Amino acid sequence: MIAYAIRRILLIVPTLFAIMVVNFVIVQAAPGGPVQQMISRLKGTTVGATERVSTAGGEIKTPSGSEESGYRGARGLDPALIKELEKQYGFDKPPLERFYLMMRNYLTFDFGTSFFRDRRVIDLIKDKLPVSISIGLWTTLVTYLVSIPLGIRKAVRDGSRFDVWTSTVIIVGYAVPSFLFAVLLIVLFAGGSYLSIFPLRGLVSDNWSALSWPMRIADYFWHIALPITALVISGFATLTMLTKNCFLEEINKQYVLTARSKGLTERRVLYGHVFRNAMLLVVAGFPAALIGILFTGSLLIEVIFSLDGLGLLGFEAAINRDYPIMFSTLYVFTLIGLLLKLVSDLTYMVIDPRIDFETRRV
Repeated sequence: MIAYAIRRILLIVPTLFAIMVVNFVIVQAAPGGPVQQMISRLKGTTVGATERVSTAGGEIKTPSGSEESGYRGARGLDPALIKELEKQYGFDKPPLERFYLMMRNYLTFDFGTSFFRDRRVIDLIKDKLPVSISIGLWTTLVTYLVSIPLGIRKAVRDGSRFDVWTSTVIIVGYAVPSFLFAVLLIVLFAGGSYLSIFPLRGLVSDNWSALSWPMRIADYFWHIALPITALVISGFATLTMLTKNCFLEEINKQYVLTARSKGLTERRVLYGHVFRNAMLLVVAGFPAALIGILFTGSLLIEVIFSLDGLGLLGFEAAINRDYPIMFSTLYVFTLIGLLLKLVSDLTYMVIDPRIDFETRRV
């Protein structure tokens, strides 16, 4: 297992590098970069999707036929100012050199300074990461608490009315994205069109620091109730069906028939023998489930509910073309995902010694 873990850790480096290369190329080709953003702010105009126009011979021809410095809307600005902006944002260097410098700094977690927030990116990530981790952990925990009992009951009552109608609910939950559930919950319970029970924004109230500790805990759960519900509703389907199928497979094995023939109660057979074997894959999949929540639904949920986490930070950075934040959040999320995937595989091996990744090619 140690050799396998070492190989996987070594593979993290080229995998992470390849992901960063692909995204760097895509972002460089996208219009409306940080220099264009600043020019638009100086001119008091908005940045459209086609702000940056293709060049020919080092010059840009605008629709009016005039020659500009390479950015739409730069007419009237001192070319020296444009050069200074390019130098400020690092665009005075060729793309290959910029990527090399970025990755060299990222190896030591030096993410530079935000273009538009005037703060070190590592400080921003430290502030926002606990929020994303908190949402991911609570969602994963609640999903397991709902899915495992439901999956066991579906396995025991396989083919019954309960199994049929719960399967219908699961299919609907699986088919509808979490952000649509979030919008529905806002409409119903957060002052949309009906009730106004839960807050719409933030993780805690403005006067949270003045509250007592019991009230702080209650206020925290009051704020995360709707986001967690939206993520759980759309995320419990796969785990529920996995639990059901694992239990059905174990229930039909010979050792279960032997236990029943000895006169053991159904509850003793189910939780004393079947549960331990059936739950191996479910428990070992906890890190993988956390990855899915962090990388999919939670990003949009943070934006919808204005939760000040990495998802909202990355979204705002993408809108403002704040490249240091964009690439650093991508780097952090990718690194966390690769490490959790390794933890997930190692957990499988620890829980079930029959699983041996050493015989597989990594």
